Amino acid sequence: MRIAVVGGGRMGLPLASLFADRGASVVVCDISARVVDAVNRGESPYEEPELDAYIARNVAAKRLAASTNTTGAVRDANAVVVIVPAWLNDEKDIDYSVLQSASRDIGRGLKPGTLVSFETTVAVGGTRSQLVPVLEQESGLKAGADFFVSFSPERVKANLVLARLQETPKIVGGFNEASTRKAAELYGTYLGAPVIDVVSLEAAELAKLAGMLYRDVNIALANELAALSEIAGVDFSLVREAANTDGESKLLLPGIGVGGHCTPVYPYFMINDAMRRGVPQRLSTAARAINDEQPARSVARLERQWKPVKGRAVHILGLGFRPDVKVDTYSTAYPLRDALAAKGAVVTIEDPYYTDDELRAAGFVPARIGRDRIEAIVLNTAHSAFKSPDFAQWRAQGIEAAIDGRNFWSADAASRAGILYLGIGRDAVLSPPNAT
Repeated sequence: MRIAVVGGGRMGLPLASLFADRGASVVVCDISARVVDAVNRGESPYEEPELDAYIARNVAAKRLAASTNTTGAVRDANAVVVIVPAWLNDEKDIDYSVLQSASRDIGRGLKPGTLVSFETTVAVGGTRSQLVPVLEQESGLKAGADFFVSFSPERVKANLVLARLQETPKIVGGFNEASTRKAAELYGTYLGAPVIDVVSLEAAELAKLAGMLYRDVNIALANELAALSEIAGVDFSLVREAANTDGESKLLLPGIGVGGHCTPVYPYFMINDAMRRGVPQRLSTAARAINDEQPARSVARLERQWKPVKGRAVHILGLGFRPDVKVDTYSTAYPLRDALAAKGAVVTIEDPYYTDDELRAAGFVPARIGRDRIEAIVLNTAHSAFKSPDFAQWRAQGIEAAIDGRNFWSADAASRAGILYLGIGRDAVLSPPNAT
């Protein structure tokens, strides 16, 4: 089996490496010469557990290569798997431009009998209406008759990709029955994960979106209950644990916001598409608004229970959107920075996974606890490096307040050191000092 994987990113490259490890001949196609050169040297351009070893052994065995020539790789392939980004445009609607550009390159090399499987999350109907016509126009072939099309959503996480690819059931739906069958055979053979046949492209698209919407709504509920707990003087972590013991509830964790490629993005695909169809997704719309407002709500709480932040040195811990991962896509650090700056705060940041130059390039001012003037801390990312701060030392250095955006720290330890502690879903610990 010859497979072209279009998109050598953090999800596409591990997928290609696993296909190769299970015996396929794979070419990873990417517009980045840096990525292509690294793969062809047998090296991983990203930090992902075990990926270096997968790439090295499969490049050495000549089962894995990389190229910037997507059309050429597709000409030699029996199957094409597409996993390039779909972002939000300025109207918070799906931007198909990258997917359509990749589809044009694929179409120019497409030959009869080839399977094209899209893995990038799209709105319901997006594969059939926005991508298949591009393939047909560029190739002169007809989907379902001359070539096969499937949708099989990516459903794994950075730092866990290779393990999850082999365990997480692979949802597949096709342009027609033959397309679905071809996709099930591909993934069943070259991933080894269980395959779930949901029959159609649209069902597979909705299955991915439904999972994302469930997560977003659940987090929003947790965030609203956490806000109530703060006012009621209740520790929501105890409430959540107790509620989840009935076998029916599965409340997720509240937090200072939701970041990453998926949860802050994909619900909008559904919300806007459903609005056009005349079926407003009211619950999902409210959930997205609640979660988007968390950073500003936390800043307002800091001002309410500490002091106005205008002119104050407020320091964000963590740019990455997930613990111990160097990825900042839609990180909550960005809206936190903006909310603090809008109130007149002097905003700085540190993250052990980013250099000062990288932080500056992202639009932040780097600083360090113990080196620079800091009056309040906001924990955005629960990196292991931030796990056990010396609160007494912080207080001696002039730090008065801390927002624990991930409920990562001991409220008692911070309070004993004389620091006002504000956890998510936790009552403020320590009477705030008088404003000066």
